[in-house]
Amino acid sequence: MVVNVWKNYLSIQTNKAVNLMNKLMQVEDSHSVDLFAKRGIQLVKGKDVYVWDSDGNKYIDCTSGQGVAGIGHANPAVAKAISEQSKRLLTCTGSFYNDQRARLIQKLVDISPDDLEKVFLCNSGTESVEAALKFARLASGKTDYICAMKSFHGRTMGSLSATHSPKYRDDFQPLIPGFEFVPYNNFDKLVKKITPNTAAVLLELVQGESGVYPADKEYISQVNNYCHDHNILLIIDEVQTGFGRTGKLFACEHYELQPDILCLAKALGGGFPIGAVLTKSDVTLAKGKHGTTFGGNPLAAAAALAAVDYIIDNNLAQNAADMGTYFKDNFSNYNINLVREVRQIGLMIAIELKVKAKPYIDKMQDEGILVLPAGTNIIRLLPPLTITEKHIDQVISALVKVLKK
Repeated sequence: MVVNVWKNYLSIQTNKAVNLMNKLMQVEDSHSVDLFAKRGIQLVKGKDVYVWDSDGNKYIDCTSGQGVAGIGHANPAVAKAISEQSKRLLTCTGSFYNDQRARLIQKLVDISPDDLEKVFLCNSGTESVEAALKFARLASGKTDYICAMKSFHGRTMGSLSATHSPKYRDDFQPLIPGFEFVPYNNFDKLVKKITPNTAAVLLELVQGESGVYPADKEYISQVNNYCHDHNILLIIDEVQTGFGRTGKLFACEHYELQPDILCLAKALGGGFPIGAVLTKSDVTLAKGKHGTTFGGNPLAAAAALAAVDYIIDNNLAQNAADMGTYFKDNFSNYNINLVREVRQIGLMIAIELKVKAKPYIDKMQDEGILVLPAGTNIIRLLPPLTITEKHIDQVISALVKVLKK
């Protein structure tokens, strides 16, 4: 009798919880601006490489929030830093000094490519690109930019103007003038677009959104030398590649590159929103020409300090290099007919298919693995840098299962 009553009670409580979760999903469907293609599950918890949905299903997260959760979900070091700072001071405008902001600025200067000595803290990747574009105009006195075809730099008006894909751009024309696009990895075509009014060249060292395409080392060297010789600023967008993702702390290290301006975000905050722009000291700006209300707030700075320290102390860049190679070597052994090519640098991985990717992305979710698209026919993996061989074996097993069906 007692057992049956207890079972009935648990059943009632479970049904109540399910009904509540369903109602919360309906709230998003009914009242959120309809901008995202929902995946049909409600994520409610995460720990390291795993996330759980409201039905209790467990997934290996190879999206890591579009590359944000580089140190895994609910990292204890970041959670502790946020908790402790939240009890002291949440916000502090840039008009006042702040201890946590200063520590983060010093940390970024210490670990970034040489000669990057100035830091502007903001809230996101697109904000970092917006600031970089404005800084380039102010510092150079020129107005135009050279960007790459297939680039992605963000969705606000300046960063969108620097983004190539028509699917992002077309509905928002006219965009900001002065942006020219040239084929990636083609130095001659880039030089032909340079004019006396070119303020900067803006490039990703790995084009992530278009399908994980790394830049050629010779190309980057040529662009760097040309910009230096012709008084053109070189802006490098490491919003996705920064903080260990490519197997180095910064992708610049693969190219022995020292940009004039470096854009950072995503993994910098360990899941907390933050962005940064680093510049050389000769990129001079005047007070009041740019600003931010929330950028560099003490809470974000504390989270970022904890995240960066965790990446460095646990050598996660090297783990990204090792695990990325492990994935490619082992997955390639299967010679799956549907796979056209696998591109990989660190834990930026693209599996290009001969068919549309979405059905297989959905099947991977059914197998307990969350992955990303990149274009119509590419499965993209951006797992936390804490991932292990055991997890990768599970990911490979699921990929083989769904792609060989």
